[in-house]
Amino acid sequence: MRHLISLKEQSADDIRDIIALAARIKKKYRAGETTDILHDKTLLMFFQKGSTRTRISFEAGMTELGGHAIYLDAAKTQFALADFRDEIRAAMRFGDILMMRLMRVEDVALAASFDQVPVIDGCSEKYHPCQALGDIFTMAEHSKGLKNVKKVAWLGIENNMSNTLKLACAKLGIEVALVTPEVNAASVDKELNTMANATGKVKKVLDIKEALHGADYVHTDTWMDTEYFKSGKPLPEFAAEFERRMKVFMPYQLNAALIEKYAPKAGIMHCMPMHVGYEITRDAIEHKNSVIFDQAENRKHVQKAILLWLLEKGL
Repeated sequence: MRHLISLKEQSADDIRDIIALAARIKKKYRAGETTDILHDKTLLMFFQKGSTRTRISFEAGMTELGGHAIYLDAAKTQFALADFRDEIRAAMRFGDILMMRLMRVEDVALAASFDQVPVIDGCSEKYHPCQALGDIFTMAEHSKGLKNVKKVAWLGIENNMSNTLKLACAKLGIEVALVTPEVNAASVDKELNTMANATGKVKKVLDIKEALHGADYVHTDTWMDTEYFKSGKPLPEFAAEFERRMKVFMPYQLNAALIEKYAPKAGIMHCMPMHVGYEITRDAIEHKNSVIFDQAENRKHVQKAILLWLLEKGL
C-alpha cells in the first residue's frame, strides 16, 4: 500500500509520475473536462494544525474527482478523550484515504503502519510533501519542463517545508542552495538530511550573491510557525522570539531589491500564509517574477494527482 509521508519513500520516478499526472489533470480542468474517477471514494481529512490551502485544495480536489471529503477537527472530535491508536483505526474504517495535518509526524506514521488505507502527511513538524510536490509542479510549469529547472534557492529558516523541497529537488537532480542561518529544531530529520546530502545537490551557503547566482526560483517561508500568530501578529508569549528572529533573518528577507540585484530572472515563491514585511515584502509578492498565486492554485491539481497516485487510479 502506498503512503505519502516525507518523500523519503518516493523515488525520482514516483515524483515525476505525480507531477506528470498533475499536469494532465490541470489540462483537463482548464478544458472543462470532468474527471469523475473517485465517485465512490471518501477522503478523511484530520486536522490538528490550522489550514487554509491544505483543506481547500484537498476538499475541492476530491469533489472535482467525483468523491467526497470529510473534515475532522481534532478539537471537536473524541480524539482528545481516547487513545489515538484506537480512534484512528476506527476512523479509517469509514474512508478510502486519510490526509492528516498533525503536530507530530509519529502519529501520521502510526496511522500508516496499520496499512488500512493510504495515508498522507498534509503537514507535520518535519515534512510537507504535498506543498513540495505542488512547488515542483509550479516550477516545471513555468519553466516549460522539469528538465529546465536547474537550481533553486531557499531563504530564511530550515524547516519542514525546506526538508521536503530539498529532498525532492535533490532526487530530481536540481541544485538546492540553503541560505539559512538557523534550523527549526523540531524539523530536524538526520536520515532525510543524509539522503539529500548524498546526492551532492544540496549546499548550505549564507552568501546571498553566491546562493542566488543562477537560481531559477527563490523560495521562502515564515520564520516562525503559523500557530504563533493571531490576526497576522505574534501572540504575546512569542513576541520576544519574533523580535529575535527578525534580527537574525532580516538580511535574508525575500524582497524585490534582492531579486533584482542577484537573480533578476528567478521566479519568486512562497508556500503561504505570508507575513508581509517579515519574511517577504509586498513588492516581492506583486513582482513580475512572482508565481506565488499560481503556486497556491497548483496545490489543488497536485492534491488530485496525489490522491489518484496513492489509490493507483489512472487518468
